[in-house]
Amino acid sequence: MREDNQNPSYTNVVLTKKTKSLGAKAVRLYSFTGQKLMIWQQRQLRAIMAIDNQGQWKHMNYCIGLSRRNGKGEVLAAREMYGLIVLNEKICHTAHRTTTSHDAFNRLYNLLIKAGYQEHSKKKKKMPERSFYASKQYGLEHIEISGGGIIDFRTRTNNGGLGEGFDLLVIDEAQEYTSKQESALLYTVSASKNPQTIMVGTPPTVTSGGDVFVRIRNAVLNKKAPDTGWAEWSTPEMIGIDKLNDPKLWKRYNPSFGRLLKERNIRNEISGDTDDFVLDFNIQRLGFWCTFNQKSEFSEGDWNELKLTKFPELKEKRYIGIKYGKDGVNVAMSIASRTKDGHIFVESIACESIRAGNGWIFEYLYNPKISKIAIDGASGQKLLADQMKEHGIKKPPILPKVGEVISANAMFEQAVFSKDIVHMGQESLKDVVTNCKKRLIGSQGGFGYSSLVDTYDISIMDSMILAFWLCATTKEERAKQSISY
Repeated sequence: MREDNQNPSYTNVVLTKKTKSLGAKAVRLYSFTGQKLMIWQQRQLRAIMAIDNQGQWKHMNYCIGLSRRNGKGEVLAAREMYGLIVLNEKICHTAHRTTTSHDAFNRLYNLLIKAGYQEHSKKKKKMPERSFYASKQYGLEHIEISGGGIIDFRTRTNNGGLGEGFDLLVIDEAQEYTSKQESALLYTVSASKNPQTIMVGTPPTVTSGGDVFVRIRNAVLNKKAPDTGWAEWSTPEMIGIDKLNDPKLWKRYNPSFGRLLKERNIRNEISGDTDDFVLDFNIQRLGFWCTFNQKSEFSEGDWNELKLTKFPELKEKRYIGIKYGKDGVNVAMSIASRTKDGHIFVESIACESIRAGNGWIFEYLYNPKISKIAIDGASGQKLLADQMKEHGIKKPPILPKVGEVISANAMFEQAVFSKDIVHMGQESLKDVVTNCKKRLIGSQGGFGYSSLVDTYDISIMDSMILAFWLCATTKEERAKQSISY
């Protein structure tokens, strides 16, 4: 099997043949367990444990972004073994869940046994050579090496770690690492003569609560993190459902493919074809990093701030947005218009079953004040456009492309927070807008919206955004000047 996936897709590490590293020694120590590290794991240890001429870590911070079940934990265990036995370090291994930190404790405990170390009671004053003491209390696990270092395994909290000092800080499940947790742990390694922080995790998913991992990655990409090493296996763009079932793709972004990760197991992970599944598989198996904040939903407070107490004075032109739902069940229509004071007023007209036909839509489209009409949704877009011709509606509808839909959603988000959009507090519109989440559109990190509540139809919001977009992007005609002599 070719080893083309043993190197990261992207790395911020530059090592030469002359670069000194303790990585090879750590690999050799790990081999005493009878286990062998994969090539990518050995290379990552070399990068993590690179040192300068003074013996200081070249990377005070080192991060690995990699899909699940590839063996990130063994890299950490090998680094921790060397730190305990050879460097006499004081180490703190933290994780988001207690089960994860407990698993890390068990992994290191078993490796020490395999390497010929014996567990010893701490009651005796002096432990014999090649022995260790282990506290197995769940959530407070602890290992001390005879004549060597110590390691604590902890679940992260917003104040955990304060007052303690370590040489090595390990952040497992880094996608869940928050700024509050960082502020509690950041200074725990400051007093060390040679501190190092290692973070490993997957790209954040829709449910991830962390923000630090993404922030550090952005700093690395922008060349603003000189002491931080970074390695990731990641697809640079979203892979569509039609290409997901490709073992070559799985191998490219999973360095343990064919070893820890079997082809049949990954194939079994492909269990759906919804947008949410495709996004999740891209993140958790192909290492895709979304470029938007997946938790950026509109709160009820955000939306209520835009509510008017009385109906506004509107300018003459009206803009209609029509959205056929992706599930082919409903079609929604909304309207937008500029107000006399320069805002854009939006309102939902209706959301009806597609089975009812399009007759109700034409009752509004004949209005002479309507300037532009946008129709989106493959389940009914073309049919309605053809019917408009048959009904004698001369204005040709706009059938927005994917890029235009992405632009409309981004413009809407900006308008909400800049308060350039207003409404009258419709319950149906409020319910959808205040219960939505972002979803990926296209392959360049653009976004749309999906509903968090099954009974709320997102097409109501989508049609409103289309109407808003038409209104916002249409230049107002200047009033004609009359000159008299």
